[in-house]
Amino acid sequence: MPKQDHIYLDNNATTRLDQRVLDVMLPYFTDLYANAGSNHIAGLTVQEAIENAQWQTANLIGANQEEIVFTSGATESINLAVKGLINQDKKHIITVATEHKAVLDTCTYMESIGFTVTYLPVSSDGILDHQLLQESITDHTLVVIVMLANNETGVMQDIAEISKIVHAKNALLLCDATQAVGKIAINVKKLGIDLLPLSAHKFYGPKGVGALYISAKAKLKLIPQLHGGGQQRKLRSGTLNVPGIIGLGKACEIAAPEMQADQKRITKLRDDLEEGLLQIEGSYINGHKTNRMYTTSNICFPGVNSERLILALQNISVSNGASCSAVTSEPSHVLKALGLSDENALSSIRFSLSKFTTSDEITQAVERVKILAKQLKS
Repeated sequence: MPKQDHIYLDNNATTRLDQRVLDVMLPYFTDLYANAGSNHIAGLTVQEAIENAQWQTANLIGANQEEIVFTSGATESINLAVKGLINQDKKHIITVATEHKAVLDTCTYMESIGFTVTYLPVSSDGILDHQLLQESITDHTLVVIVMLANNETGVMQDIAEISKIVHAKNALLLCDATQAVGKIAINVKKLGIDLLPLSAHKFYGPKGVGALYISAKAKLKLIPQLHGGGQQRKLRSGTLNVPGIIGLGKACEIAAPEMQADQKRITKLRDDLEEGLLQIEGSYINGHKTNRMYTTSNICFPGVNSERLILALQNISVSNGASCSAVTSEPSHVLKALGLSDENALSSIRFSLSKFTTSDEITQAVERVKILAKQLKS
C-alpha cells in the first residue's frame, strides 16, 4: 500500500522513527562500529557516546546518569526489576489487574517460585483505590508495581501519592512508564519511583532498546539476570547495542523541549477524533475521561466486532488489545478489569496518536469508522 495512503493510529504499539534519531544512529553502523567495551581509541570514542546517551536518558526523567541501565526494552527492564529482587527476605508483591502482560506474566513466574502476589482491582474508570492499596501492604511486601499510563486506555495513576503510601510501609515502587516517557514531564525523584522501565520505540526512537532506572535504594537489592562480561556495572552483561542506545539518547534529547507543544497539538486531534466517533450511536470512552494520556482514546462501539472493523479499515491502523497483540479474539484483560462484558470488550478499539498524526488523517479515520460501524452493526 502506498505510504501516503496509510493512516497509522496505533502509536501505543510503536511509533515512527524520528528522522533526526536515524541520522545520529547511522554512523554507529558503519564508521563508528567499535565495541564500547574495547580500550583502544575507537572503542573509547564509542564509550563516550554511550555515556552521553546515558546522560540524555537520565536527564529526561530527572535521574542521575549512573542510575540508568540499558536493556533491549521495557519487557527486559521489567524482568530485571522484578526477578532481580528474588534474593530478598520479603516475598510479597502487589500489582494492579490492569498492568501490562510483561508485569503480570513476570508476577506469575514469581508466584511459581514461592512469592505471593496481590492483584488489586481498579474502579470502572481504571483508577486504583489508594485506601485499598494501603490496606494491602504488609510487613512482607517487597515491591508495589503500578504503571503511570495504561497502554490500552491511557488512564493515569497518581504515582506521587502512591509512592508515599508504598514508602511509608518500607516497600519499593516499580512504575512502568513506558507509555508516558517522552510524552509528559517525568521526574523519578519527585514522584518517588524506585524502578522505572522504558522503551525507545514508544517515543520515536528505535525498536529493541530501552532502559531501566534504578534508584540507589533499589540497586542495593537488585541482582543481575544476565551474566557474562560484567558490562553496565555488572547489572546487565552483554555487548551494548550501540546504534540503538545512541538512538534512545537522541529521542530523549528531542522529547524534552518538544513534548509540551506536541501535547497541545495531539490533544486537539484526539478531541476531534472523539467528538466525531462518539456521534456513533451507543459509543462511549473506556476509562477515565480526563485523567489519561493525551495520545490515547479507547472507544467501545457496542454491537460492532472490533476484529472485523480493524480488518475492514484496511489502510487505517488501529488495535483492539495490548500493544504486543494488536488483533486478538480474546477480550482485553484491561477492559474486563474495568467491568466491561466480553461482548463490549470485543467491541472496543484503541486509537493512539503521535506527533506525526495530521488533522486530515483524523478526519478520514472518523468518516471511515462511522461508515463501517454502521455497516457492521446492521
